[in-house]
Amino acid sequence: MYKNNKAPYAKKIIAITSGKGGVGKSTVSANLCVALAQEGYKVGLLDADVYGPNIPRMLQVDDQRLRWNEKDKMIPSQNFGIKIMSVALTTPSPDTPLVWRSSVAVSALIQFLEDVDWGELDFLVIDMPPGTGDVQLTMAQELPITAALLVTTPQNISCDDVSRAIVMLKETNVHIGGIVENMSFFIAPDTKKRYEIFGKGGAEKLSQIYDIPFLGKIPLDMRIREFCDLGKPPVASGDKNLKKYYKDIITNLFKTCISLKV
Repeated sequence: MYKNNKAPYAKKIIAITSGKGGVGKSTVSANLCVALAQEGYKVGLLDADVYGPNIPRMLQVDDQRLRWNEKDKMIPSQNFGIKIMSVALTTPSPDTPLVWRSSVAVSALIQFLEDVDWGELDFLVIDMPPGTGDVQLTMAQELPITAALLVTTPQNISCDDVSRAIVMLKETNVHIGGIVENMSFFIAPDTKKRYEIFGKGGAEKLSQIYDIPFLGKIPLDMRIREFCDLGKPPVASGDKNLKKYYKDIITNLFKTCISLKV
């Protein structure tokens, strides 16, 4: 038994992280959770990006606020078959900023692990903040993370930052389940011509340099943005082509990370 396990109710824990913000990490997190739920798994999603908590909007629970049950536990929101907890559900209004020092943010996340009525979960997925700071270090110390999944764009700047996250995970002995390339390419809707707007092959190069699995590419597609803004994850509301991007990542993750199988 992991001596610091703050989430004994979860059979497997997946941390989804990136080196920098703006690469679509939360979009990937939300859709992979829904994809897991579609496979029949019991899934919880912890939005640990306390300064940019976008998960509630993406999963259409942003109008809900925190509630407590008779066991004095916080009740997670639910939609699309998954349980959701985010600091955004605790603020008086959606535009309330969290002007917190990192120690306060870490304490809040520990409370979300210990004082939320998650029930029994097959997977607890943690949408991490960008970077390599206190939250990442605390999660690595307090949880038996089964696998970390990295999200990047092909752009060199993004890959430079995610390489630092890779090294941090390796140094803290967190197993890396693989890397996803988001906003990988754009297909013009009128001409069907393909454009590599942010460059080409960045995530695949990182997977070779650091010997980690490459799990797949997700395009820069206006429909993904539109569905997420509406709180309708593409893996649930999109056509079969949009759904396939996320489902294939889950399939590849299970192939390359045997320990994730429940």
